Formats: sequence, C-alpha cells, structure tokens
Amino acid sequence: MATRDDLEAIMDVQQEGSIRALSGIFPQDEYPFPRAELTARWAREIDDPDVRVMVIMQDGAVAGYVASTRDQLLHFGTATRTWGSGLAMTAHDEIVGLLDRTARLWVLAGNHRARRFYEKVGWKPTGRSVPDDFPPHPELMEYQRSPAHDAT
Repeated sequence: MATRDDLEAIMDVQQEGSIRALSGIFPQDEYPFPRAELTARWAREIDDPDVRVMVIMQDGAVAGYVASTRDQLLHFGTATRTWGSGLAMTAHDEIVGLLDRTARLWVLAGNHRARRFYEKVGWKPTGRSVPDDFPPHPELMEYQRSPAHDAT
C-alpha cells in the first residue's frame, strides 16, 4: 500500500504522463497540470480506508500508480518510460484481481490511448458521461468490466 511518502513519486509519474498524453485536451499554456490539487486528492485517498492506493515498482523506482475501491478503478497510470513495455498490462491484470465485483472507471473521451488499452483488456463503455472537474471540463466516459469477462 502506498503512503504519503510516495506522493511526490506518484505525482511525478502522473504529471509526466498527463502532459505527454493529454496536452491536446489540457494545453499547458492554458490549463497547466494541477499538481497541488491532485497531490491533495491523492493524500485524501491514501488516508481513506476504503481506497486502496498502490505504487508499481520497477528497478527500485516508482513506475506507476493505482487507486481503487472494491468496485471502481479510480486512477491507473505508468511512467512514460514504460509505455509499450507490457508493464501496464501486467499491472492491470493484478489490479483486476483485487476488484471483487463488476467494476467501473471513468476515462477522458479524448484519451484515445487509454480507451484503446481499456477496451483491449475487456472494459466496455456504458454510454454514461459527465464533465471532468478540471477546466476546460472535457467529457469523461464511464467504462465497466464484469467478472464474467474473465471467464470468457
């Protein structure tokens, strides 16, 4: 389980990946990465007994992060240096094993890389969407994955 001591490393991984993958959605000159707000959110989640926060380690360094409840994948990301290496797939398989019922997640509609990944590993769009909390408030899409997917 992650602790507050992991916050800076989690934030470094998240910031680098977000800027690289989401600059078309959140142009940094208009909507800079909200590090302070996200650090505070991670701290709340680490302190919440209903949220499981973990770091993904590779070669002794934080290479990713995950936060989940029993039925929702809240946050999942890997360091850009690991993209394409299979680390996300391996970590995802372990994470899904911790979800004990039909699970859901929210992903930015414009985050095509993440959407392709989730669809490849069995998540399906539900048709529900909401605006993101952060300006410019892009669309978040809900995805769902049921345990039945693992049996097929």
